Amino acid sequence: MAINLIKGQRMSLEKGLTNISVGLGWDPNEGLGDDYDLDASAFMLNARAKLPQDEYFVFYNNKYSPDGAVEGADDDLTGGASDGGDDETIKLDLTKVNKEVEEIVFVVTIHDAVNRKQNFGQVRNSYIRIIDEDTQQEILKYELDEDYSIETSLEFGRIYRRKSEWKFEAMGKGYKEDLGYFVNKYN
Repeated sequence: MAINLIKGQRMSLEKGLTNISVGLGWDPNEGLGDDYDLDASAFMLNARAKLPQDEYFVFYNNKYSPDGAVEGADDDLTGGASDGGDDETIKLDLTKVNKEVEEIVFVVTIHDAVNRKQNFGQVRNSYIRIIDEDTQQEILKYELDEDYSIETSLEFGRIYRRKSEWKFEAMGKGYKEDLGYFVNKYN
């Protein structure tokens, strides 16, 4: 049975859980004009909260991390691919994560949000969840319950390493920024 988390809550991932997927979902409000192109990205960070190399930023133009641990999501350009399920999925093999990587932050940005006058307040049913790839069982889920009426990007959650154990933190931290902001933040 999946565990529902609240903002800021942390949870250890089961020992032996190595092949997981991170599902991210949302539903744009109907009738608000342009399609919603939300993009999921993974930033694999070292102990200084920086990318070891640019290639550890996994997104629609770089789908694979150099260590083979992360496979990025296919890009859903309209927000209509999920029909109630995950809109974008990032797959991870925790046994392959480079030893220099201490955490993986999952970010969702709204493409061209300023020009389209879009924000996360116009998106509902947003969540991040962890799925055991071997059993297809949902392990945990964090549903965003704040308004985010000016935010155009979110750090949904992160998986981080403490000693030999992997943990998850429900972040839900909103920004009025685009993807470039996170690239600069983590470079």
